[in-house]
Amino acid sequence: MPDTYDLIVLGSGPGGYVAAIRASQLGMKVAIVERERLGGICLNWGCIPTKALLRTSEIYHYMTYADAYGLKADNIGFDLAKIVDRSRKVAGQLNAGVKGLMKKHKITVHEGFGKLAGKGRLTVEKDGRTTELSAKHILIATGARARDLPFAKADGERIWTYRHAMVPKEMPTRLLVIGSGAIGVEFASFYSDMGAEVTIVEMLPRILPVEDEEVSAFMEKQLVKQGMRILTGAGLEKLETGGEGVTASIKGKDGTVTAEAFSHAIVAIGIVPNTEQIGLDEAGVKTERGQITVDGYGRTNVEGVYAIGDVTGAPWLAHKASHEGIVCIEKIAGEDPHPFETWNIPGCTYSRPQVASVGMTEAKAREAGHEVRVGKFPFIGNGKAIALGEAEGFVKTVFDAGTGELLGAHMIGAEVTELIQGYVVARQLETTEAELMETVFAHPTLSEMMHESVLGAYGRAIHY
Repeated sequence: MPDTYDLIVLGSGPGGYVAAIRASQLGMKVAIVERERLGGICLNWGCIPTKALLRTSEIYHYMTYADAYGLKADNIGFDLAKIVDRSRKVAGQLNAGVKGLMKKHKITVHEGFGKLAGKGRLTVEKDGRTTELSAKHILIATGARARDLPFAKADGERIWTYRHAMVPKEMPTRLLVIGSGAIGVEFASFYSDMGAEVTIVEMLPRILPVEDEEVSAFMEKQLVKQGMRILTGAGLEKLETGGEGVTASIKGKDGTVTAEAFSHAIVAIGIVPNTEQIGLDEAGVKTERGQITVDGYGRTNVEGVYAIGDVTGAPWLAHKASHEGIVCIEKIAGEDPHPFETWNIPGCTYSRPQVASVGMTEAKAREAGHEVRVGKFPFIGNGKAIALGEAEGFVKTVFDAGTGELLGAHMIGAEVTELIQGYVVARQLETTEAELMETVFAHPTLSEMMHESVLGAYGRAIHY
């Protein structure tokens, strides 16, 4: 007889384990199936350990500029093995935390590869043994993996994905980063601050292409100022490994192809959903381009089968998966949650400088037919930013000119990944410019720039 549950969750990333906990809170008997480590890619190989690495490079950067703060720091250096070890320990600590949460909420953990095996059934295979589980509800949260170059697959030695880039055996000297989304720019930032000579190749006309155009342009200037080389509108024709590194054939904007040598290359060209070999076709679950099709409650076209997170498509963000999971579980439990929508999901890039945004860009707002009012306030006009020595950046807000609706907010600069939530809350509460203008912001704080940007959209900025 199979082990029987109310809910089986396949995958324990930030979507899966959060959904499992919420289901337990609502009185369900829950099992979670994981083939690797609890916490999934985000906790073990993504969001968390990369931030540990970026914190190291941030501190190292400040040490090299200690004199600007009246401090002395001589003979500065680093131990790469210790840097990697700290990052892995951070991930390990959080992995242990998820294990504790599973125990606290009485969630049964099955280790192994899970696969749908018929209505209400799922098999788990490990070490040649197969266990069968059953449940009325099965939630797929298997996440995604890095996309390989079709002509040069990652080997972990000279050609890296994000997983290899987090545990380097040696520090790159000349690094090629292929792709300039959040992952590419974050790794470019880390390795550049640690001393590598970095080149970013992006086939689209600008880096961070999903961000507001002004943010992209400002970021490019900052990265070039830091010593990076940015090649936009450029394609990678060939990537060949050799004993001492890799040779890349790069096609520029003018169509000219040049061959360049690098010590290492990081491939950051997107992700692929983990939907193969888990029984979707046999179960009749509808997919499109490898992504599982769901409604606003995570329901697939097959009764009793649900999906959340990266397997369901963009945006590929941990917090999106977690919220999807909660909505899905509450609907299963008979509650009445709002269907999941993507209109108010913040995006963050933890490079130097940081980038954060929510809602429409100025261009998208105009394309959607809005008459807009735009406010923009620079970090150089903020006392706290100047005191921190972080006077590069700006805050930009986009409003509907007729209604005062906050359509979008876009930031670049120090700690903006923490600031963005203020605008996310404002949009969730359907706040207009009037309420934001009347809100008191503490002084001196970076958040004052959020206020000034709103005021600026209506010609009322005080400090700029």
